[in-house]
Amino acid sequence: MKTLRKDGVKVNNGKEKIIDMHAHIFPDKIVEKAVKSIGGYYGVSMARKGTVDDLIKSGSRINVCKYLVHSTATKAEQVHAINDFIAGEVKKNKCLIGFGTLHKSMENIDGEIERMRQMGLKGIKLHPEFQEFNIDDEDMFPIYEAAQGKLPILMHMGDENKTSSSPVRLSNIMSMFPKLTVIAAHFGGYRMWDEAMEYLVGKNVYMDTSSSLFILDKNKALEIIRRHGVDKIFFGTDYPMWDHVEELERFNKLELSPNEREMILYGNAAKMLGIEN
Repeated sequence: MKTLRKDGVKVNNGKEKIIDMHAHIFPDKIVEKAVKSIGGYYGVSMARKGTVDDLIKSGSRINVCKYLVHSTATKAEQVHAINDFIAGEVKKNKCLIGFGTLHKSMENIDGEIERMRQMGLKGIKLHPEFQEFNIDDEDMFPIYEAAQGKLPILMHMGDENKTSSSPVRLSNIMSMFPKLTVIAAHFGGYRMWDEAMEYLVGKNVYMDTSSSLFILDKNKALEIIRRHGVDKIFFGTDYPMWDHVEELERFNKLELSPNEREMILYGNAAKMLGIEN
C-alpha cells in the first residue's frame, strides 16, 4: 500500500509503522467548542474535527498504528471526568494509548495517579498556559513529586506571548526532580527553539515534533535532533490542529537516515510505552 497525496506524491511507502505521540481528543458534546477555542488561542484554522473516529481516519492514511491521546483540565473538578473519558476511549479502541491529566488545585494527587494507572493510563498531560501555571511554580511540585518514577509527563512547551512554558523553567524542574520523565512537546518550546537549544538539548528529556515543522527551519530541526539525540525524539502531529498527511510531508523533508526515521516515527515511542513489535 502506498499513501498518496491528491497530486500523487508518495508520503509513506506503507511499510513504515508510525506512532503519533501527540493527539488531542474530546467528548462529542464539547468537541466543537474545544477545537474552536484552541484554534482561536493560537490563531490557526484547525485542520480536523477532534473526535476519535476522525483521528483514526486521518492517521490511517499514513499508516499510524498507535495514537497517544490526551486532554487537559482547566479546573480541578474536571480531572476525574477527563481521565475517565480518555480511559474509556482507550478501552474501546486498541490503537489508542491514553495520558490522563492533573491540576495543581486538586486534592489527593497521589490517589489520582494510582487511579490513572489502574485504569491503564500511561502518563500525564499538562499545559501551563491553559492550566494557568508556570512550570517551575512551587505549587506544581506535589505533581512532579508524585509522578516521578511512576508516570511520564507530556508537557506543552513554548508560547509566543508568555514564559510560563519556557525551556528554562523546565530545565529548573529537571534539576530539582531528576527522576522525572518528561516529554517536552514542540521540539522543546514552540517558537522558543533557541532557548530550547540552550537549556534542554542534550538534557534528560524527550521531545516531540508536533506543531513545529510547519514553521521551524528544517536545518534547525535537524540540528536539534542530532544534538539532542535521535533516540529521544518522537513523531507527533498535535491533531486536530494538523492533518496527518501534512505533518508527515513536513517530516519527510528532514534529511534523516532510514534508521533515524524508524526511531522517530516508531521505535523510540514503542520502547518508552512498552509496545512490542
